[in-house]
Amino acid sequence: MMKVGYARVSTDEQSVESQIDALTAAGCERVFTEHASGAKMDRPVLAELLRFLRPGQDTLVVVRLDRLARSLRHLIDLMEDFGRKGIAFSSLNEAIDTTTAGGRLVFGIFAGIAEFERALIREC
Repeated sequence: MMKVGYARVSTDEQSVESQIDALTAAGCERVFTEHASGAKMDRPVLAELLRFLRPGQDTLVVVRLDRLARSLRHLIDLMEDFGRKGIAFSSLNEAIDTTTAGGRLVFGIFAGIAEFERALIREC
């Protein structure tokens, strides 16, 4: 299983170097870097990364959850997509790792929240 990192900063004044260092130390063989606001829908490097990840073979690693997702909804959608595709996920700061029992529990909680939210929307 290959570990693939994703590092993002919001402004050109910020540096991705500390994220790259942490991802490399965590064993990432490849790191995608992006300079873009997390609120932007259009993040071409993230889109490239998501196409690059091989189902059942890769683990996506980020330093913090907010480096990956725009919102909780976006994070849940990504986590559900990873689960369907068999892509493992790890966030270093939050100690989430879906290759472990505890990480899968956290993933299950995210999935449960998403299911609950969809049910509430259907009831309206």
